[in-house]
Amino acid sequence: MDQSAPCRVNRPAEMEEANMNVANLQLEGLCLAIAAINHALVEKGILSQLEIDEALRKAEATARGDNRFIEDLKPSNRDAICFPIRVLQIANDTGAERPWTFSELARLVGGIKEPYNDML
Repeated sequence: MDQSAPCRVNRPAEMEEANMNVANLQLEGLCLAIAAINHALVEKGILSQLEIDEALRKAEATARGDNRFIEDLKPSNRDAICFPIRVLQIANDTGAERPWTFSELARLVGGIKEPYNDML
């Protein structure tokens, strides 16, 4: 072992940042962007909140209807697939009174999660 090599110890903040997947950060930004677009569509009268909600419910039903969803995926992976849809549903339900942070929306999603049919 090379004794001359410096020993580097990660501090907690560095470890957290190193463990964060860049794709997750990109999805956070994408969800917030889509939520903003959805709010603009409602404000302009192009779509109603109800129409957006129905579209998001259909998207989740489509995802959950995929054969691999139940047969091949663990519940945590199922949640990962449905998570962005649920974030957008909550953002739609909260309206545009104030912009919500991704962390706030994610916390709300965690609070409404229900078990899947095969878990009952």
